[in-house]
Amino acid sequence: MPRVAFDELPAAARQAVTTQTGQITATHTAGGGINSAVAALLDTETGPVFVKGIPADNPQVVSQKREIAITPYLPAACPRLLWHVEAGGWVLLGYEAVDGRHADYTNTDDLSLVLAALAELQEVTAPDDVDLKTAEERWGKYTEEGQAELLAGDALLHTDFAPDNVLIHSGRARLIDWAWPTRGAAWIDPFMLALRIMEAGSTAADAVSWVQRIPSWRESDPKALGAFATAVTRLWRKIAAEDPAPWKVAMADHAAQLKTFLLVDNAWH
Repeated sequence: MPRVAFDELPAAARQAVTTQTGQITATHTAGGGINSAVAALLDTETGPVFVKGIPADNPQVVSQKREIAITPYLPAACPRLLWHVEAGGWVLLGYEAVDGRHADYTNTDDLSLVLAALAELQEVTAPDDVDLKTAEERWGKYTEEGQAELLAGDALLHTDFAPDNVLIHSGRARLIDWAWPTRGAAWIDPFMLALRIMEAGSTAADAVSWVQRIPSWRESDPKALGAFATAVTRLWRKIAAEDPAPWKVAMADHAAQLKTFLLVDNAWH
């Protein structure tokens, strides 16, 4: 969605943030990311804070409120949510500021750090008191009949490992932007990471060689992985057909290549 500078927010929204942070001395609009209208690093009298937000009447505010609900359960690989406010027609979240750069999936050191963060997340069980979509609900209609149940599990999944959603800082990777938290099989997140590694230029074989370091992938049922690969390929083809932006068409191609590697080449497990 279009980016809005923090200083362009209504006075009531800015005042609500100032109540949390103290005096704001400078604002820096962030680049990257597509799920927030406001994304800014604020210099304040209590220290730097990263603020993100969207209008309260935007349909995506449901995702933002789900992100608020899930943050108490996130591991240290994720920046801490310090506060959240709703004022002036905006829902705004204040996070621990992480002065990092986006992950580079062509860099082996970065990939190692991302895998370490993912391994940390894999230890988290999806909380029962947060209304999360299940993997069966998100991807089931794209599976073959009777295969949706193969995606079930109790892991807390991030599901969107685009480089913009991973910051590298002080020798570790930090996972941000929880717009799509999901309950499902733990191996789904390594699969989603593999797609993004391919987006950066790797082959399916190379991408899988990275994510197979995650135990959940090594222990997964090949039939379940194949069912999910089929579902993700169908979903990305639908997305690309509705909006043939080059990156969406490319993601559909990557999904198809990964599906072929898993189902046809059969040399990955």
